Amino acid sequence: MHVHTLTVGCFGGGTGLPSLLGGLKTNPWLDVNAIVTMFDSGGSSGQLRDELGVLPPGDILKCALALSRNAREARRVLLARLPTLEHARLGGHTGGNLLLSMMQRYSGDFIDAIDALRALLGCRGRVWPVSVQSASVCAEYGDGSLTRGEVEVDAGQSSGRFVRRIWLEPPVSIHPAVAAAISQFDAAIIGPGSFYTSLMPIFLVRGVAEALGSMKGPVILVANLLTEGRGMAGFTAADAVARIEEAIQRRVDVVIANMRWPPPQVLGRYALEHKEPLAPGPLPAHCELVGGEFWTSDIARHDRRRLAFAIWSVLSRRLLSD
Repeated sequence: MHVHTLTVGCFGGGTGLPSLLGGLKTNPWLDVNAIVTMFDSGGSSGQLRDELGVLPPGDILKCALALSRNAREARRVLLARLPTLEHARLGGHTGGNLLLSMMQRYSGDFIDAIDALRALLGCRGRVWPVSVQSASVCAEYGDGSLTRGEVEVDAGQSSGRFVRRIWLEPPVSIHPAVAAAISQFDAAIIGPGSFYTSLMPIFLVRGVAEALGSMKGPVILVANLLTEGRGMAGFTAADAVARIEEAIQRRVDVVIANMRWPPPQVLGRYALEHKEPLAPGPLPAHCELVGGEFWTSDIARHDRRRLAFAIWSVLSRRLLSD
């Protein structure tokens, strides 16, 4: 076996993607890239999108912080919220969101603004927006009702409505530089993250499926630890694979899934929120299951060190073996 640097792309958003990046960036044999969802409609990002006409900065900022040279200190400074003052429209936003938004406004190019932020933070790896065009996530539920906006889509399925289909409105396209980067990845890693609002919207962008189709390496799905509400009752990793494969028009090669659960009292706390352990389900024959103990605390978060080692074991076996 000849060990050499592998270039990987990690697809997602929310809190799951930065945690994954933070674990992978410590591996000297990985060149880590983030491909980030750009359709956030809630919180500070949504307000800045509406008030300043900029792309939502929040998920991009968190990924850049995860890849930064001194992540803890950078997070302390740039995730602090400005005080809300009378007649001050910028109060309540994080310093980092405002910084990235202003860099975008004055540079006129969001990718240039991200690269400037990366240089400022000393990031190890690139952060790419999946698109630089503005759109909203829309959903149709099993009862025929429709909704628009990331927050609203999440709320609908959490309250018990099954998501029949999702789409972006208006349709948007991948940036050519992002498409070129994806085609050169040695592997694509999807998740963990909110399935319908952090993961799936990325693959609805025109050109993403084609870029992934030209990538020669494996597609790896990191399955979530839990379902996300009553609308996902009985949802499995196999269901996630089916929906992702339909969107990207190629196979998911590996699923990394948690196979050991915390004590009943911990699961009982999440059951009150109608969240249940996400089982692997009947995966297709072409999809390898890599199981392990990734939930190691009372909080439903992947142990980033264990997850990073599991991903490296898959990559080294599939891409470095003679």
